[in-house]
Amino acid sequence: MKLRSTETFWPLKNAMNTSYPSIDADIKTEILIIGGGITGALMAYKLITQGKKIVLVDRRDVANGSTAASTALLQYEIDVPLHELIKLRGEQCAVESYQNGKKAIFDLRNIIDTVESDCGFEFKKSIYFTSYKKDIPFLKNEFKARKLHDFDVTWLNKYELEKMGLNAIAAIESKTAAVMDPFKLACDLLFYCHENGMQIYDRTNVTSIQTQKGKCVANTDSKFTITADHVIHCTGYESTETVEEKIVDLKSTYALASEAVAELPAILKNAVIWDTSSPYYYYRATSDNRIIMGGGDEEFRDAKKRDKLIPKKEASLLRQFKRRFPNIDFKLDYSWAGTFGETKDGLPYFGKPNPKKNEHYVLGFGGNGITFSVIGMNSIVDSINNKKNPDLEYYGFGR
Repeated sequence: MKLRSTETFWPLKNAMNTSYPSIDADIKTEILIIGGGITGALMAYKLITQGKKIVLVDRRDVANGSTAASTALLQYEIDVPLHELIKLRGEQCAVESYQNGKKAIFDLRNIIDTVESDCGFEFKKSIYFTSYKKDIPFLKNEFKARKLHDFDVTWLNKYELEKMGLNAIAAIESKTAAVMDPFKLACDLLFYCHENGMQIYDRTNVTSIQTQKGKCVANTDSKFTITADHVIHCTGYESTETVEEKIVDLKSTYALASEAVAELPAILKNAVIWDTSSPYYYYRATSDNRIIMGGGDEEFRDAKKRDKLIPKKEASLLRQFKRRFPNIDFKLDYSWAGTFGETKDGLPYFGKPNPKKNEHYVLGFGGNGITFSVIGMNSIVDSINNKKNPDLEYYGFGR
């Protein structure tokens, strides 16, 4: 599956300074991780700190799938608003999912400090806004739900938003969010794990997995095998190739990055921004004063059809930007497209699709893939050890 168009921002910003070989022999290990993006890298970090023997493989160069196309808005807010998620999954699951997302942002910062990654992590506020009067009741319901459950939020009116530099009529401001460079963090985590004993093989595609005498035997397209006690699939949207259950609707999404802006408005300096449109538009700044925006999702995943639309989507996204920030000259520097997906409740999938097999999945779909991956680290450790974990119930298969 082609997950992204070729010219995304992060890999061009970070010329690859570490490369890994493809597999050239049969291997035995304790744990095999399939997928070398940000999810696989975080999972590897968790397990390497526990002294596990790990092999990680990726069918591409590491971090060059969806991670390279991610715009890395780190929020506890899930694509499904809290008041709607409560109706879908019940109060306990919904509220704890939002709380877990908030904790994950701080946990991620601790990991970044430990591996000393220069990935541009910055804490921000999050502003969820509307430009339409018809959406104000919806936004007020969401504000009430968050207030009721002790989330630190503030209501912003049109005057306050205009003063910050955003053309909108109302918004919820949350105090906890962040931004970073996901490609750089994934590469730094993998380097850290490799230095601490993990074997990494990129351009190594696992074609099938069999269970033999209680072990998982992964066959690769180069005819070598990897035998492991457990396999952890961190394959994101490509998991649709190996999971029989319909768990995600795949679509195409688009993003732009500007040239560096001389002076960012206060709102982009201090916050990540997204709106109540469906699909929503979002905006963030980078550490070198670029602006990244995205949205314009389409209900298909065909790579050729998706990439052919990029010029049209550039123009559409630029018009949308001008409506929200009329005083900023957005000079386009990069544009790209990628595969995106949403689950029926906006939540991830963790654990075993088949309880009889030692194959575990960490699948953080939607706009919260990175924070979901942080949450999933602990869940999968418990899945491996056959321990109960509420997250394996909330985010399990067959729900």
